[in-house]
Amino acid sequence: MYKLLLCWRYLLTRYLALACIISVMLGVATLIVVNSVMGGFSTKLKDRLHGLLSDVLVEATTYDGFADPDEKMKRVKDSEIGQYVEAMTPTVEIFAMIQFRVRGETVTRPVHLIGVDPVGRASIGGFAEHLTNPENRENPSFRLPKAAEWRYLQNHPPAALMQPSNRPLEPGEIPPPDPVPSQPKMPRGIIVGNAIASFRDRHPEPGQRAQDIYILQPGDDVVITTVSGQKLAPVVDRFVVCDYFKSEMSEYDANYVFVPLDYLQHLRTMDNRATSIQIKLKDYRHSKEVVTYLQKHVFPPGSYMVQTWESKQGSLLAAISIERGILNLLLFLIIGVAGFGILAIFSMIVVEKTRDIGILKSLGASNKGVMTIFLGYGMLLGCIGAGLGTALGLTITTYINEIERFLANLTGQDIFDRTVYYFDKIPTDIQPTSVLLVNAGALAIAVLASVLPALRAALLHPVRALRYE
Repeated sequence: MYKLLLCWRYLLTRYLALACIISVMLGVATLIVVNSVMGGFSTKLKDRLHGLLSDVLVEATTYDGFADPDEKMKRVKDSEIGQYVEAMTPTVEIFAMIQFRVRGETVTRPVHLIGVDPVGRASIGGFAEHLTNPENRENPSFRLPKAAEWRYLQNHPPAALMQPSNRPLEPGEIPPPDPVPSQPKMPRGIIVGNAIASFRDRHPEPGQRAQDIYILQPGDDVVITTVSGQKLAPVVDRFVVCDYFKSEMSEYDANYVFVPLDYLQHLRTMDNRATSIQIKLKDYRHSKEVVTYLQKHVFPPGSYMVQTWESKQGSLLAAISIERGILNLLLFLIIGVAGFGILAIFSMIVVEKTRDIGILKSLGASNKGVMTIFLGYGMLLGCIGAGLGTALGLTITTYINEIERFLANLTGQDIFDRTVYYFDKIPTDIQPTSVLLVNAGALAIAVLASVLPALRAALLHPVRALRYE
C-alpha cells in the first residue's frame, strides 16, 4: 500500500512530471490522428480501386484484344469455379484523344476510352454509383436526358427551310415543292470524367467547399479520335455528353470516358472482341483459387493476363503501406523523447530522495519494494499521458473537418486542398487495434525509461543513503 501512496505523492509534488505527461500525451494523440487519417485515405483509395477494377481482371496482351468474349464468359460460368462468380462483363479499353470547344477555343487532351455495357458494368460495381445523374444511378444507360437533347438541338438546329422564290412563274410552269427540312443526326451518348468536364475553383472562400466549374454541359458534343483494332488506321466520331463520372479520384475523373461497348467495337472494326473481362466474386476469399484455375484452363499465360485487383495495384498499395509504416516509426520518436524526459526526471528524483530511500530501507523496505515504487511511478505517468493522449487524439480525429474549417477561416488559407484528391472532406478510419498498440508502446517506453533509475535506487546501501548530504 505504501508503494502506491508514494507514487501518488511524487506525482502530485513533482511538477516536472507534468512535462513527461504532456510529452506522452502529445505523442499518443499525434500517432492516433495520423494513423486514423492515413487509414481513412488508404481505405477510401482501396475501395475506389477495388470498385473500378473488380475482384478479378482478365486482360488481353495484344492491342486488338481477344475474340468472342461471351463464349469465354460462358466457359467460366460453366466451369467448377462458376459457383464463385457473381457477375461478369466485357470491356474495350483504349487510349484516345478528345476534342471540344470552350469559348471558341478547341481543347484537345488524351483520355482513356472505355467501351462498356452499362447494365453489365453496373453489376460489377464501381460505375453506376459514380454517375451524377440520379436516373442513371438507378438504370445506367447512354441515353440523352431531355434537357441534354434539347441543348444539342439548340446548338445544331435543322437546316432552315428554303425561302420561296419571288420570281413570277412562266405560263404553264409548275411551282417547285417546298424543301423537306433536314433532321440532324443524333450522335451516341458519352459519359465523361468529371474532371474533364470541369475544373475546381482554386480560390474559394476560406472554409467554403471548393466548387466545380463546368466547361462541358450535358448536350455538348465532343470528338473522339482513336485507331482501329486491326489496321491501326485513325477513326473519328462525334459523341454527345450525357452524364459525368465522378469517383472523387482525380486520376480517374481526369482521364476516363465511357461509350457504348457495341458502338466502340464497331468503330474500331473489332466486332465481338474485347480487351478485358471483369469478374465479380461472391466471396473475395476465393480470388486466388479463381485466378489459378483461369490461368490453367481458360486463359493461358502469354495471350492473357489474369490477376486480382490487389495484384494489379500491388505497387501502389505497397507504397502506401511502406509510407505509413515509416511515418509511424518517425512519429513514435516523439514518445521516445518523452521516455528520455522520464529517465532524466527519475534520475534527479533518486538523487534528491536518497535519504528518504535510506529511511525506507532502514524501516524494512526491500530492494524489490523500492524498485517497484519507481517502476510504478513510471507506469503511472505513462497511463495518465496515454489516457489523455487517447482522448485528445480521438477528439481531434472525430472533429478534424470542423477543426480544418476553423483553421481555414482563421488563417485565410485551406489546409486540406480538395483540388488534389477531389474529396469533400478529410477521410478518417479509427482502428481500435492501432489505438491499443500506440497505448501499449507508450506504456512500454515509460516503464523502460524508469528501469535504470529504479535499479539505482534499489541498490543504494541504507547506511550510505542515510549519511548522504
